[in-house]
Amino acid sequence: MALVEAEAVHGFAALPAVRQVGLMIGLAASVALGVAVVLWSQTPNYSLLYANLPERDASQVADALQQAGIPYKIDAGSGALLVPADKIHEARLKLAANGLPKGNDGFEMLNGDQGFGTSQFVEMARHQHALEIELSQTIGTLRGIKHARVHLALPKRSVFLRKKETPTASVVVELYAGRSLNDGQVASIVNLVAGSVPHLSPNDVTVVDQSGNLLTSRSDSAVGVNSSQFAYTRKLEDTFVKRIEDLLGPLVGNGGVRAQVAAELDFTEVEKTQESYNPELSALRSEQVVEEHNGGNGMAMGVPGTLSNQPPGGGSTQPQDQGNGSEPPSPNGNSMRRSTRNYELDKTISHTRLASGTIRRLSIAVVLDDKRTLDDAGNPVSSKWSDEEIAKFTTLVKEAVGFDPERGDSVQIINQSFQPAPAPEPLPEPSLLEQPWVWRLAKQVLGGLGVLLLIFGVIKPVMRNLAEHGRLQQQSQAALATATVGEGGGMAEDQVTLGGPQPQDGLPSPGYEDKLGTAQEMVKDDPKRVAQLMKNWVSEDG
Repeated sequence: MALVEAEAVHGFAALPAVRQVGLMIGLAASVALGVAVVLWSQTPNYSLLYANLPERDASQVADALQQAGIPYKIDAGSGALLVPADKIHEARLKLAANGLPKGNDGFEMLNGDQGFGTSQFVEMARHQHALEIELSQTIGTLRGIKHARVHLALPKRSVFLRKKETPTASVVVELYAGRSLNDGQVASIVNLVAGSVPHLSPNDVTVVDQSGNLLTSRSDSAVGVNSSQFAYTRKLEDTFVKRIEDLLGPLVGNGGVRAQVAAELDFTEVEKTQESYNPELSALRSEQVVEEHNGGNGMAMGVPGTLSNQPPGGGSTQPQDQGNGSEPPSPNGNSMRRSTRNYELDKTISHTRLASGTIRRLSIAVVLDDKRTLDDAGNPVSSKWSDEEIAKFTTLVKEAVGFDPERGDSVQIINQSFQPAPAPEPLPEPSLLEQPWVWRLAKQVLGGLGVLLLIFGVIKPVMRNLAEHGRLQQQSQAALATATVGEGGGMAEDQVTLGGPQPQDGLPSPGYEDKLGTAQEMVKDDPKRVAQLMKNWVSEDG
């Protein structure tokens, strides 16, 4: 081994300077690549901790992870925070204990110092922005919504304006891939926003998704009315279907009945006002009686003057109400009585609004599975339901849905064999490649293979070539030394032998191939001396 290393060092020293530098760079690169492969095999797999964090929250989370001693990486493309897969739950617990990530502050932003010179406009703007953030966070917690943003338009209210402007709101929701919101979820978002802002009507709330699709519809439009009518009809039909299946299910077996109900409803809205009088029930409201009478013989009597200058008989006119008594007129006078009576009749005013959505007609279809029984041996046997049993089922269905023949309702029940349900497929078991320890082991195995490949595929062949080159160089130098023996009795300076170096103790004598290789190396390394040797040989041979 030591001899091989010495030959490799001698061969490396015999190389030109440029080749030595290139070989050193290649060996250094190979060693560096091996070290990198080993480090890569020891690096843990990183998983996503948080994505799309604001810069402030990302820096706070990074500081908290560093203080907790949890390694992390930041993805250069998306800016997501990555931690080792086996420490992701620990990291989230640590961050939750510190209240991270905080996200948008909402009303918490109002707790800070607002400054001494803050104007009312700035305070109102901050309050509105905090309200928008709070609504966005609340809507974002709904299932299927990835992110939400709320914009409020709150006009300034004043008591001097005759026509007041109403506030409006716009909501933009970002849904997860493949998700959608139904009408009920959109209505819940609309009512949530309308109930959080004073004087905001649900009709003034607009909901849009990330694709620009309008999810809200106005209630006063024909489309909105039809959609609500359709939803009410479906709800009524589902209620009747549930009644039928709950009633017949225990009798025919679970899953042995299927029912469908088609309801025809009348959504016509009728309002009427009626005013009626009852002449039999009357009451006296007021009465006025006027009585006139003249008394005496019509001649003036007494001392002439004021008292005697009166109309003859001393007549008078007295208006009296009912219940005021009067003295009977004198026998010699004329009298007249006049009365006015006002009666109040019984009056009824009724305002009726007929309910919409009344049932015009019901069409009910029911399918029953075969009867399942057991024979004497305990084996299951199926048979058809009898006509009497189907008639009983029909009666039960009619009573359950409120059957009315005057409306034209119909019920149809048939017996038909159901197809057996396919057996559920077993849940797929996680494959071996999905296990985290498999990837860790694979990385370590690949790292070891990479190191072995560098050792036996790059470094060892290079060292072998260097050792072979050093050995050939030593042989050529020994041959040249033998051929250039001086005056001490050896060969002349211009003579050389092709016998190669003499065998040393413990080393085998070189063969023909080695001698030929030595001669070729001599020609390549010192062509002048070989040419001189050939010239001497030619001159000696004449």
